[in-house]
Amino acid sequence: MKIGITCYPTYGGSGVVATELGKALAARGHEVHFISYAPPFRLDHFAERIYFHEVNGFSYPLFEDPSYALTLTSKMVNVVQFEHLDILHVHYAIPHATSAVLARQILATYGIQIPVITTLHGTDATIVGQDPSFEPVVTYSINESDGITVVSEYLREETLRNFGVRKEITVIPNFVDVNRFKRQNKEHFKKAICPQGEKLMVHISNFRPVKRASDVVEVFSRLRKEGHCLKLLLVGDGPDRLPTEARARELGIFGDVRFLGKQEPVEEILSIADVFLMPSGSETFGLAALEAMACGVPVVSSNIGGLPELNIQGETGFLCDLGDIDAMTEAVKTVLNPQHHERFVLNALKRADYFRIENIVPMYEAYYNSVLAQMSRHTTL
Repeated sequence: MKIGITCYPTYGGSGVVATELGKALAARGHEVHFISYAPPFRLDHFAERIYFHEVNGFSYPLFEDPSYALTLTSKMVNVVQFEHLDILHVHYAIPHATSAVLARQILATYGIQIPVITTLHGTDATIVGQDPSFEPVVTYSINESDGITVVSEYLREETLRNFGVRKEITVIPNFVDVNRFKRQNKEHFKKAICPQGEKLMVHISNFRPVKRASDVVEVFSRLRKEGHCLKLLLVGDGPDRLPTEARARELGIFGDVRFLGKQEPVEEILSIADVFLMPSGSETFGLAALEAMACGVPVVSSNIGGLPELNIQGETGFLCDLGDIDAMTEAVKTVLNPQHHERFVLNALKRADYFRIENIVPMYEAYYNSVLAQMSRHTTL
């Protein structure tokens, strides 16, 4: 099968999932064509059956805003036409689904039929899509897609509640490569960070306000003041990094905190972690938490969005009400208790194994085939 994949290539969950899916599909014998304005950041090397098609910018005096949606549409038409793709799989509704639907309509005038599958990842449906200026476009693009998938049952319900969706929505959860995300022997790294044998708490995000990174330092500060021997690593970058650093200084704990910025080999960092903290205000699935679990790291998270579908209360970690610093502090203490920690670790590993890439990618293959079969039936009628 020849599959075109479009995603945002930047640091974020939807781009990670799309890229890892494409790499896995190529490894299973499919031909994968990434169509985007830059190579996805998880596409660290090109392998057999993987291709990249750059969407070039266009400057014209009358266009005040970048015309990415239009140039993306043209590139999709070009790639489908000359690479003979079987399917277009777009991740994120705006503008990818809109561009793909328009590309399909243009291709139809050439006698080329190609189905469009749209995968919604979260904010494209829960935040951007609900803006009055975008809602009609998002609704139309979803309904005009030949297949719709979402990454959690929570997102499915939100999409049905907020949009006039007339088609069936299929849940295919996010996944993790357990061959990459696994506990590694990084004791020399752990010793450098925790020279006195301290426990290590880790947070990974893009430091947008919705990730509530400041809650992480609040929890850490309380644990330190109670005398717990603990260090904190914060991985990632974004608009909330400077305010979070400032808060750590105000609380007098900055010396025990390290801000590492964006890091690609996060599995090495997770390999030395004892607990992962995710206090997010919006999380459709929680891919970073899944990657932590695959490395044997229990998770303390908010109970928002799709997180309860991943993080099992009292088994793989704990779920807490949004902004409940007291509850999160107590949950971290319980997870780190030597009497309980190993049980949480084993449960986290077992839960992550359910979402291993080998289990989930066949779901996408089966879905592609069902959409192609449906289109074939409609064409022959």
